[in-house]
Amino acid sequence: MRLLEWQAKKLLFEWGLPVPKGAVLKRPAQLAQAVRKAGGFPVILKVQVYAGGRGKAGGIQKVANLAKGKTIAKDLLAKRLVTPQTGPEGVAVKSLLVEQGLTILKEFYVSVLIDRSRQMPVIVAAREGGMAIEELAKEHPEEILTTPFDPFLGLLSHQARRIVGWLGIPTEHREAATRQLVKLAKGFFSTDATLVEVNPWALTKELGMTALDGKITVDDNALYRYPALEKIKTADADTPSEAKSRVIGINYVGLNGTIGCMVNGAGLAMATMDLIKLHGGDPANFLDVGGGANAAQVREAFKLILADKNVKAVLVNIFGGIMKCDVIAQGIIEAAKSMRIKVPLVVRLEGTNVDAGRKMLKDSGLGFLTAGDMDEAAKKVVQAAKN
Repeated sequence: MRLLEWQAKKLLFEWGLPVPKGAVLKRPAQLAQAVRKAGGFPVILKVQVYAGGRGKAGGIQKVANLAKGKTIAKDLLAKRLVTPQTGPEGVAVKSLLVEQGLTILKEFYVSVLIDRSRQMPVIVAAREGGMAIEELAKEHPEEILTTPFDPFLGLLSHQARRIVGWLGIPTEHREAATRQLVKLAKGFFSTDATLVEVNPWALTKELGMTALDGKITVDDNALYRYPALEKIKTADADTPSEAKSRVIGINYVGLNGTIGCMVNGAGLAMATMDLIKLHGGDPANFLDVGGGANAAQVREAFKLILADKNVKAVLVNIFGGIMKCDVIAQGIIEAAKSMRIKVPLVVRLEGTNVDAGRKMLKDSGLGFLTAGDMDEAAKKVVQAAKN
């Protein structure tokens, strides 16, 4: 689960890192109240989207008065922000963070993540903040320091002091910066995060070392341990289909292709998508119904897939282990009857109760296209989508 900047900063503040004062707005009329919460002009207006590169795309603006601020807020809330991370279609701006304007003396970068090659958490620090770490790593790798630390002991003070010294943070701010790094690493584990990034981590005239921006990603599989995190999640964290999939209890991610996919198991789903691409098609979604789906979940999954108007054919690829093929077949039949599916539907079943499942599909009289293996299924659905 990704957090918007304002959500990430809420956590950072709770962990003990200074952040600028601010408030979130969704309508330009709320600007005056938000400015008061931010401490008055000048303020920074920052679009709240799940993408980096906002500043270069015009999504971060400094304003000094209410009239100009309302105009800029209205423009930002009406646009689709296009950055290198969004693709050419961009993303809709639904909210703005109105934030205290600070005097920045120096910017740095710091993040906590899991280095899978080391099988350890690491602190990544850079002497240049405010830019994409990928660009910095490519252009100036010498400006990046990676520090592994023990997940059971946490980041130790001497490790944090070494990072702070390497960054060149002025002496009078080093003790505070050291404490912030230790708290950042502790917060990383306190939420089962997969990434905590502060960019820029800045030395400011007003607040000293401050988290000017924040990005946090939390492991979805651990959310049951942190109900408070679900409460701060916004409605635009997912697309409507992705949000609905959470309620249904399946995993769905929308894509840009024309072939809808329903598969059980993430690995099988990825292999299915690869085969579709290999044979010249484009998947419209990733959809994993999991190992214990019932007929009702299968029916709801079909509704998600077919809600995408770009879908021209659907491939159901099920290996029945825990999930039985006859249960899947029943869900497919019920969905076809209740929804009047108008696109070709290719079904490949294998595993537990496969004979019963195949017979149910054949006897349904609904004209399903069947396949004996994955490769045949992928070829058939690509051809069906083209026709």
